[in-house]
Amino acid sequence: MPTTVTLKHITKIYGNRGTAMRSQGAAASAEDSPPPQEEAIYALDDVTLTVRPGETLGILGPSGCGKTTLLRIAAGLEVPTSGQVLYDNEDLQYIPPSERGIGMVFQNYALYPHLPSIDNIGFFLRLHKREAEIPARVREISELMRIDLKPLLSRKPPTLSGGERQRIAIARCLARDPRLFLFDEPFSNLDAKLRTSARVELKRLLQRYRVTSIYVTHDQTEAIALCDRIAVLNRGQLMQVGTFAHLYETPRNVFVAGFLGKPPMNLFDGYAEDGMWIGKAFNWGPIRRDFANGMRIVLGIRPEHIRLDNQEGIPATVTLVEPLYSDRVQLIHVQLGPHAVTIRAPLEHPVARGQQVWLSIPPEQVHLFDQVTGQRIG
Repeated sequence: MPTTVTLKHITKIYGNRGTAMRSQGAAASAEDSPPPQEEAIYALDDVTLTVRPGETLGILGPSGCGKTTLLRIAAGLEVPTSGQVLYDNEDLQYIPPSERGIGMVFQNYALYPHLPSIDNIGFFLRLHKREAEIPARVREISELMRIDLKPLLSRKPPTLSGGERQRIAIARCLARDPRLFLFDEPFSNLDAKLRTSARVELKRLLQRYRVTSIYVTHDQTEAIALCDRIAVLNRGQLMQVGTFAHLYETPRNVFVAGFLGKPPMNLFDGYAEDGMWIGKAFNWGPIRRDFANGMRIVLGIRPEHIRLDNQEGIPATVTLVEPLYSDRVQLIHVQLGPHAVTIRAPLEHPVARGQQVWLSIPPEQVHLFDQVTGQRIG
């Protein structure tokens, strides 16, 4: 049975709150004065998550949001300031490191540079006197990844390309019978073509082994392709958890709405007035009449949901057109009063820079958020 990983109220604070930070050479007379305090930095703030047995949970968010810190705490490489990590309801701190069964692929792969690839892959098995299993493991991993690893096995990591090192790191991860896979942006050093092929290879492995996995990334394409559910972090706080479709269609707050999507949701500040939304460049409605007059509301609409109408709707001026030929769509950037707006439209609808267009916003595709709290209200 695959492992269940539970993170309960995880908080991680860097900085010694209340610790004196005295400068060298301070005058003796100043020692009796209250010392300055080192600022407390919350890398993670009361994060609670459950990774279901056999699922791949993606941790998605901008740089510095706490993704890697959360992964390291889940691995036992860092100790949280408060909270618990449970593997199948057993506290991680009471499980010896040798019995945790973690396979981890780091951003820089963390291979032993002085060992040939075969020894990197089989390090765990050699350590546990199971060398005889190594050839069979290499064959199995090669077949699943559909890559012949044999030419790489005698070479040391410094002689391998980024893509080759990444494959050896994943093979090493798989060779140790893990109960938990942890991936820390393993494709970030690869070019676009290699990233695509590597995602396919890893997806095959995850589907074959069904080991509980946590996958840290800032790349939404990777998260969609590899993860069963996604947890979105921002400034150390958990914003929302769910499938990508759920997060995309029903974002819980302004951050999730504006972070997910390529391009992200268009957001407009405004306020409620007699059952209408009043903005700086256009008005829209009707909206719920129970919103108090003057209540500040953010209106959101995805680029693909804005319609281009023939001289009816909200007038705007085209500032840039980006054709995406492989998707048969174009990104149309328009200026709407003070707002820069992005529209995703079929390639067959020709527009040109400087052209005036008219925008239509379907009521069923509008998202409303409380501008003060950022929370979804409609």
